[in-house]
Amino acid sequence: MKTAGIIFGSIIVSFAFNLFLIPHGIMSSGISGLSIIFSMLTSINAGIYNFLLNFPLLIIGYLKLGRKFSFYTILSVLTISVTLYIIPVFQLAEDPILSSIFGGAIVGLGIGIIFRSSGSSGGFDIIGMLLARRKDFPMGTLLFAMNSIVILLSGFLFSWDAALNTLVSIFVLGKVIDKVHTHHVKLTLMIITRKGEEVKQHLLKNVYRGVTVIHSVGGYSNENSNVIITVISRYELTEVKSLIEEIDPEAFVNITETLEVMGLFHRKQH
Repeated sequence: MKTAGIIFGSIIVSFAFNLFLIPHGIMSSGISGLSIIFSMLTSINAGIYNFLLNFPLLIIGYLKLGRKFSFYTILSVLTISVTLYIIPVFQLAEDPILSSIFGGAIVGLGIGIIFRSSGSSGGFDIIGMLLARRKDFPMGTLLFAMNSIVILLSGFLFSWDAALNTLVSIFVLGKVIDKVHTHHVKLTLMIITRKGEEVKQHLLKNVYRGVTVIHSVGGYSNENSNVIITVISRYELTEVKSLIEEIDPEAFVNITETLEVMGLFHRKQH
């Protein structure tokens, strides 16, 4: 399912670029935007710049975010590259402002789906995910801040009209990503299990969160068990549920949305 989500989200991104943004000369966000700018300045193919700029970030993603994340990111980058070549560039709407808004929203939808499938479209997305894990900022806000570099460069080097349209597109993109990805929404999990130690170790090994373990006794069965309490971000829920089922499919899990978190949300790394 995650692979399908990565491919589907990537195709959505390509459609938005070729039907709404590129026909009006609106710069792409992130590394893609920088690649286009460098290509226009040097006449070297943008694909070469895209690879060179993404390569070190993919290495960082592999080291910090895991093999699965790196695989899904590479899959997304390849899918976007192929579909951008296949899908014809066609001006679907004549108004550049409307194209900026709808193009940004559709790109945000696609990238949000990619994020929820545990991947990224490369470039600034990798930096955004690393910072969001560390500092707990909304993903879309982080990407918007970093993409300001693309806006300023396109304005100084080319046209401020294109820069302002790019600004509108990236702003809408960031808001839609936050709605779809919801990285900053917190959930509290109360896990009741007879395999408390195994579940605890499995979660600590695979999730960047701390846990609290409470010894308990079943009211009906009178058997010893453990209550494990942890707070996670919403996008981690699918992964955490799978981790729990791997150890104890019979565990009772109560999931509630958390209004606010005080204190240390991330587990310290040693």
